[in-house]
Amino acid sequence: MEYLDFEMPIKELKDQLEKCQIIGKESDVDVTATCKKIEKKLATARKDIYKNLTPWQRVQLSRHPNRPYTLDYIKAICGDTFMELHGDRNVKDDKAMIGGLGKIGDQSFMFIGQQKGYNTKTRQLRNFGMANPEGYRKALRLMKMAEKFGIPVVTLLDTPGAYPGLEAEERGQGEAIARNILEMTRLKTPIITIVIGEGASGGALGIGVGDKVYMMENTWYTVISPESCSSILWRSWEFKEQAAEALKLTGSDMKRLKLIDGIIKEPIGGAHADKEGAFKAVQEYILKAFDDLKDLNDTDLVIQRMNKYANMGVYKE
Repeated sequence: MEYLDFEMPIKELKDQLEKCQIIGKESDVDVTATCKKIEKKLATARKDIYKNLTPWQRVQLSRHPNRPYTLDYIKAICGDTFMELHGDRNVKDDKAMIGGLGKIGDQSFMFIGQQKGYNTKTRQLRNFGMANPEGYRKALRLMKMAEKFGIPVVTLLDTPGAYPGLEAEERGQGEAIARNILEMTRLKTPIITIVIGEGASGGALGIGVGDKVYMMENTWYTVISPESCSSILWRSWEFKEQAAEALKLTGSDMKRLKLIDGIIKEPIGGAHADKEGAFKAVQEYILKAFDDLKDLNDTDLVIQRMNKYANMGVYKE
């Protein structure tokens, strides 16, 4: 288990508890009371630390190496019913963007999301979750397929941004993202969007236009990463914590600004601390959102979605 800087008090208490338990096993000394005392301190420390997280600490948790990724959620929710679909029918299959059909109970869904890697080899294969234009075009192809057969779409966002390489720009990165945003606003099937990790810039927005948009508790969603914002405004990455605060990128900020529909509570310690609990929470929100949308006809669905985004940013002085 890896620990972030602000989690070190938890690690120290866990180490103490482990040593206490070992002493109890290897000797005749009764350490029950001492162990219970440490367990109580551990529970208190967990609550205090995760109850008062700063925006930058939430950014760190969203990038935790043990945090579950898109395929982890899909396989946990759909089991053996998930069938991945490949290719944009134009250039190639982008491994950073995955998609396919899966079932929750008797209801079919089209799942689409960015996928990161678990080690050096798979991170290179998945391009660190940064999709090329063909990834967005594959996503759009799958959405159109879902629309044709009346299947609701679920998009899972987890990307540091769209791939900014020369080849991506040559193949129309900006156009691919803009096309997706346009087509998603008028797609005649329910779209449920959940930010499960990083939600950066147009790379996330390219599959992020939904009828219902949710963020997991320890995720972020904004136009630029705190590090990049810091490097532009202060010419240094040292001010990333101030940038994270100023960007208003957390779920509570986004909910207050009426840019998302809800926040999915994570287990104490983050999604990586209790993956099964995180999977269950996401599944419940998907089913709840679908239940709210399933009875709308195509026209009402599209009008409601367009109005939702047209009203964002409107204010009165």
